[in-house]
Amino acid sequence: MTRKSMPIKAGLRSRRIEVDYLARVEGEGALLVDVVEGELREVQLKIFEPPRFFEAFLQGRALSEAPDITARICGICPVAYMMSSVHAMENMLGMEIDEGTRRLRRLLYCGEWIESHVLHIYLLHAPDFFGFDDAMAMAAEHKDAVLRGLRMKKAGNTIVKLLGGREIHPINVKIGGFYKAPDQAQLHALLDELKWSRDAAAQTVRWTAGFEFPDLHREYEFVALRHGSEYPFNEGRIVSSAGLDIPMDQYPEHFAEEQVAHSTALHSRRIPGNTPYFVGPMARFNLNRDRLSSHTRELAVAHGFDRQVHNAFESIVVRALEVFQAFDEAIALIEEFVEPTAAAQPLPAGGGVGMAATEAPRGLLFHRYEVDAEGMIQRATIVPPTSQNQLTIEDDLRDLVRDNLQLPDAELTWRCEQAIRNYDPCISCATHFLKLQRRDGTGV
Repeated sequence: MTRKSMPIKAGLRSRRIEVDYLARVEGEGALLVDVVEGELREVQLKIFEPPRFFEAFLQGRALSEAPDITARICGICPVAYMMSSVHAMENMLGMEIDEGTRRLRRLLYCGEWIESHVLHIYLLHAPDFFGFDDAMAMAAEHKDAVLRGLRMKKAGNTIVKLLGGREIHPINVKIGGFYKAPDQAQLHALLDELKWSRDAAAQTVRWTAGFEFPDLHREYEFVALRHGSEYPFNEGRIVSSAGLDIPMDQYPEHFAEEQVAHSTALHSRRIPGNTPYFVGPMARFNLNRDRLSSHTRELAVAHGFDRQVHNAFESIVVRALEVFQAFDEAIALIEEFVEPTAAAQPLPAGGGVGMAATEAPRGLLFHRYEVDAEGMIQRATIVPPTSQNQLTIEDDLRDLVRDNLQLPDAELTWRCEQAIRNYDPCISCATHFLKLQRRDGTGV
């Protein structure tokens, strides 16, 4: 990681803080903060990874290939990508999934949330609160905590491997269900480790709730799925703290993407109003706290989190609560196993327009597909959580810098990097799309 700080002028101090490569985030990005004579002029979260054009890869491919292709967008949250495509295609084709399959899908999401959140909490974010540059340095003084995190992450990976066929980029998910569904005995073999991990997740909540949090309380428009009775994974309506309440297929009418010069990820805004918004664990928690399990609610109350959370630095505790929720639900799903009527429903012929949103660990993930009558994808749109949060991250940084201009450059830089890590940004996920112009002037 490279840090530069260049004082420009005495008196009202001018300073330019540049972080060429952000540490402990997934992917590569940079930070620019420009203060001129005591006035904040510019803040940019610069995403410079080359775009990966996954929407273009999908064009001309059979709709049945979408889950395996989209799973390659991210090695940390492939389940959310593949399941978003699955739900979009099933919605388009009018497919109905039986209860056993629906429950196995929720179990698969539990596994992904666990492994992703635990990775972020223990290896990427917690070092900030102890002043360490990385998890290896933290492990030298907090070995038991790091080992606890690694064991919990492995438990999440085990769920993904059983249901998905392998831990990274699963291959067992298809439109209509699974290529092979696990049996009850395979699932019950996971219970002992999951119950140990649920206790460890409760320890994680206690641990993170004891951290010292910088003061950055802001008003956000939170956006997340909301289900009638469950904490949201892959079903429900899109709601917001500003009163939005729409079915998934109305997403394009309320959210828009735009290109900015400093980012290879598109920025998302709410329409009308052209305003930023916030997706992810804090949004889910604030909009769905009443949907948590009774055990998770009790844990939240015990540690002072039976409330709305508006300080993004406290997101690490919310993630820890979601880890506990995922273990608690995984155990319940296994103990109350419902066998699917079949590994997968038959795939009907046809095409049309399919849309779906699910909750990736980092927040709302939207997919839209146009498919012809032969079942070939003609157009695909994928809106990842990090691109939706980028404007909000930059707004956090503006407020943080304005309130902390008295800090030395090194400390202000550290605090800014920590503010970015609050969102667990998956930068590589966000860079799969870029609007281009052909030489003849038409859009791609």
